[in-house]
Amino acid sequence: MAIRRLPPLRAIEAFVRIVRLGSARAAADELGLSPSALSRRVAALEDFIGKRLFTRQHQAMRLTDDGQAFYDAVSPRFDELAAAVEGQVEDSKVLRLHLGLLPLFGSQRLFPRLPELRKAHPRLHIDFDTSPHLDHRVGDTLDAAIILSKQPEPMFHAVRLDHNRVYAFTSAALVEEIGSHPDEAELSKQTFLIHTELPDSFIAWKKAIGLPGLEPAAVDHYDSGQLILEAAANGLGIAIMHDDHFHRSHDKRLAKLFDVEVESPYSYWFICRPHALEVRAVRIFHDWISKAGL
Repeated sequence: MAIRRLPPLRAIEAFVRIVRLGSARAAADELGLSPSALSRRVAALEDFIGKRLFTRQHQAMRLTDDGQAFYDAVSPRFDELAAAVEGQVEDSKVLRLHLGLLPLFGSQRLFPRLPELRKAHPRLHIDFDTSPHLDHRVGDTLDAAIILSKQPEPMFHAVRLDHNRVYAFTSAALVEEIGSHPDEAELSKQTFLIHTELPDSFIAWKKAIGLPGLEPAAVDHYDSGQLILEAAANGLGIAIMHDDHFHRSHDKRLAKLFDVEVESPYSYWFICRPHALEVRAVRIFHDWISKAGL
């Protein structure tokens, strides 16, 4: 049987990474290539298939219709090939998982339980990535991630890890100063501390206390839950966060503001590409965290 001729896999890898990362520069950085070397790989792929995959304008590369069709056809099979090769690699010492993780979830919920996983699977080791926008890199530079989301994109296999309530809390002294009942005049003088990726938590909380139009003196945005906790404990503002983070902090400097129950729009989710479950390291972690009840 004649063997079909294939383009260089490195050229296909370069093409797939440009599409997934959204830029040629990011793809070149990931692959450790110069921009010109990356461009040559893409040009070689275009020559092989006889189609223009990208339009190039002012350093930007945009998919053509042929490029989109090629990506839709090749991307899943490229992932399957990568998983198949990985499954054949013999490594009796280490199973490696590249996991995206939010730092506060890691410190409060995951790390205290990881010794259980290590004991059950001593070959499994995890590289952690706490950069923002984790979901954008799952399936490329990350095998899987734990994210906060209303609902992950349908392209992912997703496991919901919890249900949460929204709390408003701050320093005990500021709670006493504000009082036990919502007052719009008093709250309008305050600074609120909001996570940049969870804006709807504040909207839900304002609605629950009967002040949907509340305009505080300021809203300070943070990309770190741990920093929000510390800022609130020092009286720098009123944190709008999940009840779980409040309770797990065990910080006696903090106190809840008002006795109100608010369902959070967001949950923690474990996500990965469906085909990634064929990779042993991903499957082990997925099965464990699905049952761990963190």
